[in-house]
Amino acid sequence: MKSKNIPADIRSKSIKEAQSEIKDIIEKLESPEISLENSRDQYDRMMQLNFHIQSIFKQKAEEIKKPTFVEKKTVNKNKIVK
Repeated sequence: MKSKNIPADIRSKSIKEAQSEIKDIIEKLESPEISLENSRDQYDRMMQLNFHIQSIFKQKAEEIKKPTFVEKKTVNKNKIVK
């Protein structure tokens, strides 16, 4: 699944919002009153939400992996040299 296939309303959600909606969907799916068609739609949405969460975590992991360069400074007698 590609992020462009994820609806905008899902892409705009935070991780907590997406997790909360997933919990709501699971409750609906466990209900005996849900129709087969509705359960499939709910399942598909849950998978999109899950993909969105994974994408956020992947993006954050890439940000963490990037090296952070700190300007090296040396002290030369009474002067700081960059």
